[in-house]
Amino acid sequence: MIHTKKSNLSVVIVDDEPTVLFGASALLQSVGIKPVETLEDSRALLPLLETREVDCVILDLFMPYLSGLQILPLLARHYPELPVIVLTAAHELDTAVACMKEGAFDYLAKPVDDQRFITTVEKALEVSRLRRQVGVLKNYLLSDRLIHGEAFASIITKSRKMRAIFQYMESIAGSCEPILICGETGVGKELIANTLHTLSGRKGALIALNVAGLDDTMFSDTLFGHRKGAFSGAEENRLGLITQAAGGTLFLDEIGDLGHISQVKLLRLLQENKYYPLGSDVPRNSDTCFLCATNRHLPKLMDQERFRSDLYFRLSVHQIEIPPLRDRREDIPYLVHYFVEEAATALGKKVPNIPAELLQLLEHYPFPGNIRQLRSMIYDAVARSNSPTLSTSLFNKVIPSGSHTPPSPRTEYTEPSAIEPIWQRSSFFPTLKENEEKLIQEALRRTNGNQGMAATLLGISRQALNQRLRKKTPTPS
Repeated sequence: MIHTKKSNLSVVIVDDEPTVLFGASALLQSVGIKPVETLEDSRALLPLLETREVDCVILDLFMPYLSGLQILPLLARHYPELPVIVLTAAHELDTAVACMKEGAFDYLAKPVDDQRFITTVEKALEVSRLRRQVGVLKNYLLSDRLIHGEAFASIITKSRKMRAIFQYMESIAGSCEPILICGETGVGKELIANTLHTLSGRKGALIALNVAGLDDTMFSDTLFGHRKGAFSGAEENRLGLITQAAGGTLFLDEIGDLGHISQVKLLRLLQENKYYPLGSDVPRNSDTCFLCATNRHLPKLMDQERFRSDLYFRLSVHQIEIPPLRDRREDIPYLVHYFVEEAATALGKKVPNIPAELLQLLEHYPFPGNIRQLRSMIYDAVARSNSPTLSTSLFNKVIPSGSHTPPSPRTEYTEPSAIEPIWQRSSFFPTLKENEEKLIQEALRRTNGNQGMAATLLGISRQALNQRLRKKTPTPS
């Protein structure tokens, strides 16, 4: 589990009446709000808050030992961002209003209407979680750091744009609100989804479903499952993907291709956290977080009335826009080296050298298929290559003439050089060997010690670089 935060209790109810505690807890859990902690002794609340994170407190005003009137100022002082809902009798409304002035989030008059009770708690939870996410985002912006950098190991990048996305992902992964991942084909949306699930720390599985081409019946059956006899051919019960992803994450890819009727069913599921298996009249609760991805421009589809606006706004509580490869060209050299080594290993070949002119060719190409296209090109070239160095001619055959675009500044891969000509610092004129050593050091510094990439920068083979490095290493006496 990635997260190391204190155990999370969504709601704590404090009341000296056991029947109230039982009824309120059962009602909240019946609509998917859980876990819920109940306290009959109000003195236990403050010690609990010192050890656990809570999203909302429901507090009775008049109790033995410590009354709600005594506890509320303490909560306002020590936990000012914690929403507190006050329970009061109908004749105590003036007191309840006074509590609002003391910092209470809202008040409910006993006997509490069930729907108003649920709605008020849901609003408090939403406010609490938004406040927490804003706080996390502020910390990331100020520190420019990743807490769980290892979770992003499968995503090869040196782009500042991607690093900013990683920081945002860390801040929202713990929320179970839907996350919409947008980007062109081949930018790595599935990798982002896998990483979000890892960061979430949820114990359940990540289940993926491509919804493109599914009609409403197939979508409902796949997602919700069915009971035996629900339709012709349904000879046994089938568990839907929501059940399989319980306690985990359901990743719906190509969400922009979902049909209208299926959109309505998905919206109802997201709003109510309940669903009906085909052939069943008994609703089931959903304990699944949703990730959705699309390569389409959903606002444009909304204008064309092909995608519901209410579903879009429900799905895009958090939205991640992955930039195309042409907007982060600084990643291309790293991706090329990674895919060349990966392809050579998969094909049982020796890792070929990468000429500098090949990197220049690829960095000027817009890659309409993004990273997926680059990977396919590299794999094909390595499979066809029979020489120790990859030939640019293998790529010229698949890169259309005139398809190059002007290079964008490589601010991260070729950062401003720290190397300074030695002869500008003194009257001493260096030898070729001294300049060679300085260039090798600089190439290794820029590539974080990656000898293959350093050799490419220097315009020599990896073997030649290894020989030069071995000459510099003193032999043991």
